[in-house]
Amino acid sequence: MSRNAIAIACVLGVMGMTGASFAAVPLYRLFCQVTGFNGTVSRAEKAPDIQLDQTVLIRFDTNVRGLPMQFRAEQVSQRVRIGETGIAFFDVTNTSDQPISAKAAYNVVPDRAGPYFQKLQCFCFEEQIIQPGATIQFPIQYFVAPEMATDAESKGVREITLSYTFYPTDRFQQAGNGAQTVAHASGAAG
Repeated sequence: MSRNAIAIACVLGVMGMTGASFAAVPLYRLFCQVTGFNGTVSRAEKAPDIQLDQTVLIRFDTNVRGLPMQFRAEQVSQRVRIGETGIAFFDVTNTSDQPISAKAAYNVVPDRAGPYFQKLQCFCFEEQIIQPGATIQFPIQYFVAPEMATDAESKGVREITLSYTFYPTDRFQQAGNGAQTVAHASGAAG
């Protein structure tokens, strides 16, 4: 093999690995959402037609990473029948004097309940711009799929915790004076 062929193969290999590293996060997120792997909740198009007598206690957990905001669930928990559609509300308050840009990610504990906790409506993974001092209410509409009651691994799950974490988006920056701002389309902090 010539030196040029080896050099080309090395360059192509590096380019391929670089491309794979950029695609890894979105592909992993898609994999987790489709399979429920690692406690990731799936998105459903419609609620099931079957509701079981068996109930599950859904607990709601809220967290904030690196943002001047308060985030809380309006209810600590809800008891729902398996297959029944539930709705929960969350309040987010921007406690700063600047707009903030944030996204929420979620997971479910125990992990084995992830494939069966289905959301019909959710505010997760969508950028939210919250104005200074504003409070916004976000709903989530969900159900626990009836198949969970017969799955050997998840059979007997009586409690599920849905945990949300708000984190800054790429457009949220630390300004030089320590104030946190949302970057404008021009790229300048404002």
